[in-house]
Amino acid sequence: MIRAIVSDFGGVLTTPMIEGFLAYQDQTGVTVAELGRAMAEAQKRYGEHPLFQLERGEISEPEFGKRLADALPDPFDLQHLREVYFEQLQPNAEMIDYMRDLRGRGLRMALCTNNVREWEPLWRSKLPELDEIFEVVVDSAFVGSRKPEPRIFELTLERLGDGYRFEDCLLVDDIQVNCEGAEALGMKAVRFEDTGQTIAAIEASLEASLG
Repeated sequence: MIRAIVSDFGGVLTTPMIEGFLAYQDQTGVTVAELGRAMAEAQKRYGEHPLFQLERGEISEPEFGKRLADALPDPFDLQHLREVYFEQLQPNAEMIDYMRDLRGRGLRMALCTNNVREWEPLWRSKLPELDEIFEVVVDSAFVGSRKPEPRIFELTLERLGDGYRFEDCLLVDDIQVNCEGAEALGMKAVRFEDTGQTIAAIEASLEASLG
């Protein structure tokens, strides 16, 4: 039986993350494709994808910006990207209310996010209700592991306590590879595509788990 919901933050409890990058593209002319190529170049130069290292807290935000700037033809202002990104990122009120309802129905609630250490005050300010809804918050940048790596899911279970197993949990995430990583461990998963589809899929999974 599903006893716990593990929710992603960006793209599930907020508007789609791509909107921030597209707004930055519109304002600066630095395209999403160019940012992707810069990250790939930095990966070749330093041995690992810089975003993955940033999200594990292995490198700082300034170091991440330097690595991208080295691979971009024009001046790159990471602070401007951050400002535009969070300006575009808005709460998904319907999904947040639904998560609150799930907690009220007796489900344990955890938030598991791939994020940036320096951004914690910014993303938390987008969800003032966070601690009211989620008993457990696992931020990749503070635990040294990111989705879909098994360790971050293991930590989430450990913090839920009470002998929770992967089979007791359902992940809600907008990234397919994260859902696949959770399912490989035995968790159930719902990929967020839109709010209505996601709520319906969660309800169906909860009903099915009751047998």
